Amino acid sequence: MWWNKKKKKQEQLEVKDLSLAQVRKAIHEFTDHLPDRVELRTLINEDLTLDYNLLAPYLKGIPKDTYYMSKETYEIFEERDHQLALDLDYIQRAVDHYIKQNQELPIIENDPYFKVNYFKLEKAGLLHERPDRDFYITDDEHMITYKRPGE
Repeated sequence: MWWNKKKKKQEQLEVKDLSLAQVRKAIHEFTDHLPDRVELRTLINEDLTLDYNLLAPYLKGIPKDTYYMSKETYEIFEERDHQLALDLDYIQRAVDHYIKQNQELPIIENDPYFKVNYFKLEKAGLLHERPDRDFYITDDEHMITYKRPGE
């Protein structure tokens, strides 16, 4: 069966010490070869790990470290930032739903940094747990970031 062949192929791949930069480069190469109408999201597993079988031709192996990718922002993170990847996806989805429901940004009034207002998201029933960090809404299609603007 096809999944057995896939599994055997994975077992034959060498586990390598690959940096975040090397994984990013492989993802960019993978993206360059994606067929039309196939999204980068196909590379991301449910737990936000990367599908190394799909990246293997570009990495020439499997990374020994675990890397994660946000499904909403496509940012790549190392193991130590796994929670940040989860939080990004959680807050981005909440922000997107809030904008659709209310036709406004869920931000703190008069905040020049466009800090996400967790209270507004909670009040709308879109946030059930607050992350331990702040997020900000960017000008780029209302994407969120964990980096405070100007820093």
